[in-house]
Parts: sequence; C-alpha cells; structure tokens
Amino acid sequence: MPLKAVLFDFNGVILDDEPIHEQLIQETILTENLRFADDDFQRFCLGRSDRACLQDLFNSRGRVLSENTLNKLLAYKSAAYLDRIQSIDPLPLFDGLESLIQAFQAHQLKLGIVSGARRAEIERVLEKANLRSAFETIVAAEDISTSKPSPQGYLQAIAQLNIQFTNLNLQPADCLAIEDSFPGLEAAHNAEIPVVGVAHTYPFHMMQRRANWAVDSFAQLEVERLIRVYAGTELSSMPPEEPDPMPQHG
Repeated sequence: MPLKAVLFDFNGVILDDEPIHEQLIQETILTENLRFADDDFQRFCLGRSDRACLQDLFNSRGRVLSENTLNKLLAYKSAAYLDRIQSIDPLPLFDGLESLIQAFQAHQLKLGIVSGARRAEIERVLEKANLRSAFETIVAAEDISTSKPSPQGYLQAIAQLNIQFTNLNLQPADCLAIEDSFPGLEAAHNAEIPVVGVAHTYPFHMMQRRANWAVDSFAQLEVERLIRVYAGTELSSMPPEEPDPMPQHG
C-alpha cells in the first residue's frame, strides 16, 4: 500500500521542549506540596498527556486529585507553558524538521499531529514557527479520553483525515507515525501504524528495539526510501518486529 499520511508526535519530536515540561510539572505539583522523585517525569509524564501524568503521579503517592483540583493544575501548567514559549526566540524546533515536512509535502502526503499536549500549546508553537498550514489535522489532549499508549489519538486522526478527504480511504497501514517516547511508540503499534523512533529523547538502540525504523535525527530519515518501502518496491532494512514490553501507568 502506498504511504498516504504522516502523523507526528509533538513534544520531543517537533519541539525540543521536554526539559521545559519537566520544570513546569515540578513547579505545578509543588503548589500541592509534592516533589519529584528522581525518575518520576520519565515514569509518569514522558510521552503522555499532562492529565495522565498528574493523575498517576499523585496516585503513586497515595493521593487522589479531585477533578476540580486537577483542572486547576492543568490550567496552571498550560498557562506557564504558553508564557514560556512566548518568551523563547527562536523556538527550539528539531533540526531538519522543516526540510522533512517539505519532502513529505512533495509527495502530496497528508500531515497530522497526534499529541497529549493541549491544543492551545500546539497551535501557539505552530503559528509562531509558521508551520500551522503544514498540518491537515491535529489531535490534542482535549480530543481524547485516554492518553498514549492508547491508540485512540492515532485512530481519531485517521478518522478525521478520512472526513476531510473523502476519497482518501486512509487505513493504519497507509500511515507513518513519528515518535520519541515509549508510550508513543506503543500507541502507534496498538493502532497498527508503522512507526519511526527518532532518538531525540532516548538513545538510538532503545528506539531500534521498539520501532519499525529508528533514526538519530530527521536528517537520517530517507523519505524517498520510505515511499518505495510502502509501495513494495524496496524491502525494509528493518522489518516490523514485536516491540519489547513497555511499562503501563494507566
């Protein structure tokens, strides 16, 4: 089947902002007198929505957040993130992103974002980077009820693209996901979408064990070769494998 659509994760794939998120989550939970243990951000937050992160983080300490308190914390963190992004110039986009987008567009591929970030955060970054028009669809935190590794976001993006483009007949096997985290890779696998693991957050060898293909950077992602692999005219150098088991946090 030909490649028809590419679905990007956002934090850690498009924008190098995971350190910002870690700092802001720390500040946010401190308002409720909670502090990070050494690996809390990686265990509970990396690759997942802020809602899932905060719920599981507090649960791990035996504390249950009311919906009202959770919403206040989410609003606090989102406002702080938007303020931080507004003050950064230039934005820390990953090297090679714009060239990669142009290469995909040259093949008339549909582009989307599937993320646990809030829509306002994604939109602010894309608008500031002049990239909003590059993406036909965005699935954000508000659009899903379960965070990655659930496949819900990916399946919703496919459904939205099929509504927008009635003759597309998009199926999971026609898509490529680009992820940097273990929950994101697992979400793509759960949606039956082939996935590239880009070593922005974890080392290459850890991506290689869990993704269909792995690259150190966008510069290594050979679009022409991917097109041929999907079309069946070239064998993949790294055939899809069953990913290693990944930790579940709800």
